[in-house]
Amino acid sequence: MSQTVTRALRLLAELGEGERSLDQLADLLGVHKTTVLRLLQTLEEERFVYRDAQYRYHLGAGLFALSSLALEQRGIRRTAAPHLAELNATTGQTVHLAAYEGGEVVYIDKYDSRHPVRMYSRIGLRAALHNTAVAKVLLADLSPVERRRVVDTIEFTVHTPNTITSPHALLAELEQVAAQGWAQDHAEHEAFINCVAAPIRDASGRVVAAASISVPDVVLPYEQVLDLLPQLLACTRAISADAGLPARGHLS
Repeated sequence: MSQTVTRALRLLAELGEGERSLDQLADLLGVHKTTVLRLLQTLEEERFVYRDAQYRYHLGAGLFALSSLALEQRGIRRTAAPHLAELNATTGQTVHLAAYEGGEVVYIDKYDSRHPVRMYSRIGLRAALHNTAVAKVLLADLSPVERRRVVDTIEFTVHTPNTITSPHALLAELEQVAAQGWAQDHAEHEAFINCVAAPIRDASGRVVAAASISVPDVVLPYEQVLDLLPQLLACTRAISADAGLPARGHLS
């Protein structure tokens, strides 16, 4: 990849973390301000960034339009949408859809809870590989060799006392997830959030996405979140069927 393209992508990634000044961006990239300014001017012309009255740069509408197109091109998102909306309506809880791509797990859809407590997750956000239920479901479908390769790249950042902290422990849990057909996050990523997730399969039986229900413990205790599992599994089975999985295929 050319240096110019690499720098432009790094600029966009930095702006994804929040607004930045020209000086800040130059420092973050380690290049002269004139170089950064040329990149920003090009990105601004294409509406990928914009500059406010305080001369601070933000992600622009052109980038949001492009990201919307990327999401629309994910067939599984369209297929899953009515089922996830129904699951959200019947449970009243936050529902996520996530996919595995290039060694990362990304949220590609979200339906918010009817409760006032909100979660930080958003469409396009990467999910931690070692302590989120959706990631466990998606990693569990990888071959043992690929699973081990991915796990070896993980930095086991501790978020809560329940966070998995070693490759051995995660690999053991992934084996269990593969066997039982669903995963849990028992306050592993956020101390007050519990989740259950299940796989969505295509016509070949391959896992192409994971759906989850996430609930703050002030709304439901962990044990009652597990009680939502049958509804989640019914939902993912229906999505898998619509995605072409034969009725006698592996749906759990």
